[in-house]
Amino acid sequence: MTCRLIGRAALLAAALCAGAECSAEAWDLDRCVDYALGHNIEVRQRMLEVRQGELAVREQKDQVLPRLSGYGSESFSFGRGLTADNTYANRNTSSFSVGAQLSLPLFQGLRVVRGVKYSNTALRALVEESEAVKDNVTVNVIAQYLQALYARENLEVARMSLSVAQDELRRREELLAAGKIPELDLYEAKAQVSRDELTVVNAVNDSTIAMLDLANLLNLENDGSFDITPLPESADAEIPSVDRVWSAMLIDNHSLRAANIQRDAAEQNVKVSESGYLPTLSFSAGLGTNYYKTSGFLNEDFGAQMRHNFSKSLGFSLNVPIFDGFSTRNSVARARLQQLNADLNLENTRQSLYKTITSAHAQAVAAERKELTSGVAVESTKAAFDAMKVKYDNGRANATEYEKSKADYVNALADRLQARYEKILRTEILRYYEKGSR
Repeated sequence: MTCRLIGRAALLAAALCAGAECSAEAWDLDRCVDYALGHNIEVRQRMLEVRQGELAVREQKDQVLPRLSGYGSESFSFGRGLTADNTYANRNTSSFSVGAQLSLPLFQGLRVVRGVKYSNTALRALVEESEAVKDNVTVNVIAQYLQALYARENLEVARMSLSVAQDELRRREELLAAGKIPELDLYEAKAQVSRDELTVVNAVNDSTIAMLDLANLLNLENDGSFDITPLPESADAEIPSVDRVWSAMLIDNHSLRAANIQRDAAEQNVKVSESGYLPTLSFSAGLGTNYYKTSGFLNEDFGAQMRHNFSKSLGFSLNVPIFDGFSTRNSVARARLQQLNADLNLENTRQSLYKTITSAHAQAVAAERKELTSGVAVESTKAAFDAMKVKYDNGRANATEYEKSKADYVNALADRLQARYEKILRTEILRYYEKGSR
């Protein structure tokens, strides 16, 4: 039964081969992060939003440009119609006109100037939001990368425990054959081997799933050749203080920058809305001519009429808002509410980030203490296990005591491993917030 379980785990690990672009070379953390930033869908969506913001700035600037259009029309009329003598007669008429019109905004109540400033600020916010998304993706990759390494090392602990159990089973078979132990001890050794084999199967599954989750996070198909490298020794670096990390984030954190810029944009949007109270002035010009023909009358030819009917026009248009149904007032009120919401969003972002780093620091410190304590526990339980093995070999301890001593040692190893990776994860997050987002 246990052999079949191990075989299934091996098949599960091999079942991930599906034809992809992976390299047989093991990936380090930096390569995983770079690949994720280049292929993550949310990052690419944010880049498109930045391009839309650039287009919005261009549209605002284009509003100061003149508008030029040409027109042409031709119409026909048949049947009875009113004449100059105030009588009705059958008349067939046709007319043709052509011309061009120019419109140039001279003053738009500062709406264009303020709109360009607002659009530029909104674009800066979009850029910072895009970078903030990259920060989130990076942190997620770091966490999943460490989870995959932890699952791999936890698998090695499980295999070590299984190897010890198998050695002990072989030794007890020899002792039973020599009549030195009861048959019950052999059954307990077999049961322990079965339990350890199941633990190995679960650890294999956890490691496989962790690698699959990492590949999915990178938006990378896992064909079985995708592998990662262990962390360098610098991963066990000193835990940065909260004050040091927070001081760096106040200057360089993209989420904080985006929230600050969004607040500035909301303030500028109020001024854009207030532009509705100001008058507007525009200039217009036009050129045109037409041709007219009526049956039964002598009409000039086409060329002569087009020359004689040629006209030009110039004009200025001033629009002074007096009462617009409170439209501008309501628009300003909405903009002020958006400004208040931007203030709250900035404060919420500050609080959320500060809680994140204080929590990460507390978890890192706690994990560091647990790692030190677990290290002492590993040494003591290892010594106790070695002593218990000697006692058991000499018949001064039973199988239950031996298995409990071994379980204590394995659990101490697992606790130390978990604490080590918890400390590394929290420390890497703090270090990234301190330096990585710059």
